[in-house]
Amino acid sequence: LIENAKGMRKEPTEAEGFLWQQLRNKNLDEKFRRQHLIEDFIVDFVCLSKGLVIEVDGGIHDAQQEYDEQRTLILNEKGFKVIRFKNEEVEQDINQVLTTIKNKIEQLKEK
Repeated sequence: LIENAKGMRKEPTEAEGFLWQQLRNKNLDEKFRRQHLIEDFIVDFVCLSKGLVIEVDGGIHDAQQEYDEQRTLILNEKGFKVIRFKNEEVEQDINQVLTTIKNKIEQLKEK
């Protein structure tokens, strides 16, 4: 899994690469990791200090919705909150995506 994660970091989808640049360069006051291993899963992005997982779903996810739902449930049980975005959302309205992430971080700070 670690080798798969390293490979995925080197060859992100266009949307993942775009979001990563925004997470790295925008001041969200939190550190994010990309293609990070959480037990048996490689998540697209995670803010470990807040337990926030961000997933960017492309075309392959249309065929694996049940798997993604199960994966989200397992991550929730382990204390992570999961936000999912479609590639198109990231590519077409990055400001709304970042606002959603900021709002979730604020909610998690209040707990």
